[in-house]
Amino acid sequence: MLERKQLKDRTHVTFVLPADAPEGPVSVVGDFNDWQPGTHTLEPRTDGTRAVTVPLPANSVHSFRYLAAGDYWFDEDQADGHDGTNSRLHT
Repeated sequence: MLERKQLKDRTHVTFVLPADAPEGPVSVVGDFNDWQPGTHTLEPRTDGTRAVTVPLPANSVHSFRYLAAGDYWFDEDQADGHDGTNSRLHT
């Protein structure tokens, strides 16, 4: 799930997943972090989910995917679209 908070010139996008699906550490990787795993790792929240918030420029488009343990790549079901294997996000 994606949560968005629009600010003047930025959008804070929070990437949210269940606490245990998939198991193990998960990070969001995309063009906004040079596709570097571990840069934005989802952390547990009190509501039983895990999440990470990434500030992105307003009015921009980004490609991203999730990377879980065991080199398991997957997409965001609620993304704004897809470009081949990547999820797309519009801020």
